[in-house]
Amino acid sequence: MVDCPCRLSVKNPCLPLDVCLIVGEPFVSFVIEHKTKGARRISKKEALQILKEEDERGHIHTAWFKSAMGNRFYAICNCCSCCCAGMKAFKDYDIPMLASSGYVAKIDEGVCLKCGLCLEICPFGAIEMDGSKVAINYDKCMGCGVCVTKCRSGAILLSRDSLKGEPLSIQELTKV
Repeated sequence: MVDCPCRLSVKNPCLPLDVCLIVGEPFVSFVIEHKTKGARRISKKEALQILKEEDERGHIHTAWFKSAMGNRFYAICNCCSCCCAGMKAFKDYDIPMLASSGYVAKIDEGVCLKCGLCLEICPFGAIEMDGSKVAINYDKCMGCGVCVTKCRSGAILLSRDSLKGEPLSIQELTKV
């Protein structure tokens, strides 16, 4: 686990800072050996707790790959739209730093309370209200699921959409 470099780079970051998870070797050892800010080894239980708490905060989990890392998966970051450099590059400058989960949100109008909470919490601004109708902007939706976990009425679900890409498999990602 390391302190989030994105959160460290902004004036008033979201807290806590220690939310980025480095995964697998040799990446973990490299980060620990080079005393990366806030780096420490954590247990699987601690990692799962970080993921749970960040989900409760409405932050999204992103898997990171880099050519310098042998095109291997090396990190799970817990991103907020106000601090995350990847999200800002994607949303503000159309730089493809993020890929869709392979899912898209769908709203059951019969169950929706039209409370507007989903509009406020969607990190990609993909939910819109036109009069009394709530709709998902397909092009903006990344299938992160924040709206699903925060919807009080259970009116939003994620639906597999092959046009949005293939979902990642953690089992495949962690094979060496």
